[in-house]
Amino acid sequence: MIFFNKDEQLENLGLGILDATWAAFGSLARNQIALTWVVYDPPVRVNTGGALTPDAFWDHPVRGFTYRGVERIYPASVVKLFYLVAVNEWLEKGMSQTSKELERALRDMIVDSSNDATSLIVDILSGTTSGPELPIGPFETWKYQRNIINRYYQSLGWEELETINVCQKTWGDGPYGRERAFVGELLENRNMLTTNAIARLLHSIVGGVAVSSGRSQAMMALLKRPLNDLSPDSEENQVTGFLGGGLTENAQIWSKAGWTSQVRHDAAYIELPEQRPYLLVVFTEGKAQAQNRDILPFVSKLVAEAIASL
Repeated sequence: MIFFNKDEQLENLGLGILDATWAAFGSLARNQIALTWVVYDPPVRVNTGGALTPDAFWDHPVRGFTYRGVERIYPASVVKLFYLVAVNEWLEKGMSQTSKELERALRDMIVDSSNDATSLIVDILSGTTSGPELPIGPFETWKYQRNIINRYYQSLGWEELETINVCQKTWGDGPYGRERAFVGELLENRNMLTTNAIARLLHSIVGGVAVSSGRSQAMMALLKRPLNDLSPDSEENQVTGFLGGGLTENAQIWSKAGWTSQVRHDAAYIELPEQRPYLLVVFTEGKAQAQNRDILPFVSKLVAEAIASL
């Protein structure tokens, strides 16, 4: 069962937003965008610091809309959300110990989207390290260890996570050595996520039920993005050119963006003054879309306007 209820009102609004987006951006093909949108109707059960037990939270119905939400898409840096939750799970269970370097890497992975920081996080999660190619036997062991993150997410039993792959580091120039062998000749083992899978994970964080209430709040603190005093030419702030770019300054956003030369994505939980909070995950694919810094803010602005109409 998908975690939200499909809803006719949101479906009509969502399809209208997509139609407006295709009309405004002629180069955006129907199969180059995927979207999941979840609305929190009152009484709102999210961003309350985990006031509900996990059972009560998951039983509380929410409504949503999705377009191509089950399509497997290369997530770029949005995968870092999954590594963030996994590290907190490992720490909670005593499988890893916290340290100044781990805390620094977690912060830099989420706040600045550092690939170098992510490399350390994946090493800590899996007990593996990058390096030269390995002989067959040791490489099999290495691959098994690296897949521990996938095994953790499969163990949650969420339908949305059945098709995902989260075991690769994120790169600037790309993988070398054993990492290149691991991603596969045709990149067939690269990270893959769906907008529904990301929405469910983010939903659990904002609900205060990802790992624990305290850890969910700590994760939220890392994901918070300022909407004022942003340098307009910077992508590094993960707001300009992304979903935060379509919001007014009095909005609040918690998000993780991802972009390469081929994709531009964002996943966000958003609160507007006097409106229903909502969660929005938008993926766009294709070279032209990856370079276009207007599509995600455009979609975000239309969703914010739709929220005001509910």
